[in-house]
Amino acid sequence: MTSTQVAVPCTVMRGGTSKGLYFLAEDLPDERGARDAFLLAAMGSPDTREIDGMGGGHPLTSKVAVVSRSTRPGIDVDYLFLQVWPDRAEVSDQQNCGNILAGVGPFALEQGLLPAADAVTPVSIYMVNTDSKATAFVETPGGVVNYAGSARIDGVPGTHAPITINFEDVAGSSCGSLLPTGNVIDVVNGVEVTCIDNGMPVVCLRASDFGITGYESPTELEAATALKDRLEEIRLRAGRLMNLGDVTSKTVPKMSLLAPAKGGGFVSTRTFIPHRVHESIGVLGAVSVATACMLEGSVAAQTGDPAAEHSNSGAGVEIGVEHPTGFFTVQMEVDQSGGQPVVTKSALLRTARMLMSGSVFVPQETWEIA
Repeated sequence: MTSTQVAVPCTVMRGGTSKGLYFLAEDLPDERGARDAFLLAAMGSPDTREIDGMGGGHPLTSKVAVVSRSTRPGIDVDYLFLQVWPDRAEVSDQQNCGNILAGVGPFALEQGLLPAADAVTPVSIYMVNTDSKATAFVETPGGVVNYAGSARIDGVPGTHAPITINFEDVAGSSCGSLLPTGNVIDVVNGVEVTCIDNGMPVVCLRASDFGITGYESPTELEAATALKDRLEEIRLRAGRLMNLGDVTSKTVPKMSLLAPAKGGGFVSTRTFIPHRVHESIGVLGAVSVATACMLEGSVAAQTGDPAAEHSNSGAGVEIGVEHPTGFFTVQMEVDQSGGQPVVTKSALLRTARMLMSGSVFVPQETWEIA
């Protein structure tokens, strides 16, 4: 029996602290079932090593961006994020990914989806998953995407060209409001939590409430079965409180265990995404945690380092969110003069790099191009 391989144009990019496959929407089938079957084959899933595909055997390296020229007024490109799971035959569109987002601007420019300016090109991006907008500022000296520079982000070796991302109107993009329960503090299964959605649904919890320091390594936390079971019970209840329904098979909300910062930031994090522990923290997850730090009385505000409390007041402040492999700075503005807090600014620095551009091959019987 012979098998013909189908070649589809594909670019591999590192975006922030994640890595994934970037496709033009026109190169993938419109029908979801066929698209997902192709992506599973392309990644080599389900297989915990993803040895027969392009995936890296971890959720952070098994991601997909589907990009197209936008027809929406004032938008350059549409971006759909898809999570391909290494351990099961599932492709999820239930969340956004701010790390993979960092590569969308460079990819769109490399593909000619919009013209490049001479120095810096702003790329307006509609995030399909969450019906929200971001603008990425990409260095393009001489009209060519630049990847080299002095910007450094924790979790990625070396330095690269900076990509500044401004998020617009992402508050409540998944849950309907910044504070989906209407409260800064809720008690779930006897534990105080702050449920927040500023681009990513997150449940903030004190690590000390679970008998841990919050400085454990991801490996140590993943081995703590009782802790994981308890967090999952809270996550399932919090999901309903956050207007997400039954989240048993969903990737949201993320569960972020907080402790006082140790490296000069405001708060330290260990984030379950939702069952594996992030080696760092997701971009939009960090934005949501930083927003919680700005809210008086929240779990994050109470847990943060008192020595850094000056960072938790006023407008246009920088919130340092520490994670297992370093530090993440989010620029925030929150208007708390009314009855409910209103986010007026969420911005951060990322980097990205094109790693490979060519074709990915899958067996024809897996996906038939019609």
